[in-house]
Amino acid sequence: MSPNGSDRSPRRPMRRKLLQALTAGLVLATATGCTWEDFPRLGMPTPTTEEAPRILSLWQGSWAAALVVGVLVWGLILWSAFFHRRSRTKVEVPPQTRYNMPIEALYTVVPLIIVSVFFYFTARDESELLKLEKSPDVTVNVVGFQWSWCFNYVENVDGSTGDAKKSKELEAIPDRYKDAFPANAGGVYDCGVPGTRNPQTNNPGPTLWLPEGKRVRFVLTSRDVIHSFWVVPFLMKQDVIPGHTNAFEVTPNREGTFLGKCAELCGVDHSRMLFNVKVVSPERYEQHLKDLVKKGQTGYVPAGIGQTGPEKNRESNIL
Repeated sequence: MSPNGSDRSPRRPMRRKLLQALTAGLVLATATGCTWEDFPRLGMPTPTTEEAPRILSLWQGSWAAALVVGVLVWGLILWSAFFHRRSRTKVEVPPQTRYNMPIEALYTVVPLIIVSVFFYFTARDESELLKLEKSPDVTVNVVGFQWSWCFNYVENVDGSTGDAKKSKELEAIPDRYKDAFPANAGGVYDCGVPGTRNPQTNNPGPTLWLPEGKRVRFVLTSRDVIHSFWVVPFLMKQDVIPGHTNAFEVTPNREGTFLGKCAELCGVDHSRMLFNVKVVSPERYEQHLKDLVKKGQTGYVPAGIGQTGPEKNRESNIL
């Protein structure tokens, strides 16, 4: 009997709570929308570019390292709680260990090693993901603004005259990006508003068209505040900053229509800054550009805020 005269053991409520917690965890793990094939990606969507598996691998490696560290820490906590419990030693105050140099060196050096390993793999993959080819197959100037997106297709399209390298609308883009623009690229554009919808999927936002199997360079500019260009299954996003131009390249390898969004809190209607990415065959992509010419959407829309003085100085030092 328990001290209060009851036959109920005080350990039973704790065991019952533990069983309930385990049951809830099992239900949570099995009732999600993920399948066994999704589990190795650890929450990431299926990659749809040639570069995305590198990002996925870094994500999986980070989780694996975190799990190893977590198991070690949990093991040490449980070991300390079990082997140094009062009921086992019958000692009011256990022996205190101070100035143990091996232990202190261990918990100083080990975290440094862990951080250094993370830094190495992150820096290695980042340098590859941000590497720009001298002549990409396709260049798209992505213009972010409150509260939607415009896409300038820097292409030499029949029916559109001009030169992207000398275009007033693209003055905000630094020369080091313009050097890769095609010659005499009159270009076409497409813009959206929060109410725009994709005609095939009815998903909100304008639609960016890309050719499958072609290396695409995104040149990111903003007209107002900081946004972030994120195509979810590309597993890659980058900030769109006023007064500073960012760029990255991907090679889509799967046709389909995918969701994109702004990943930077940019104001009251941030949640409406959605867009779609439609990856099609190169032939269908070229036809889409011609369709934009027929609609009269030739030339370019203003890219955004020009480079600030400090930014120009920084880039001149890089070059």
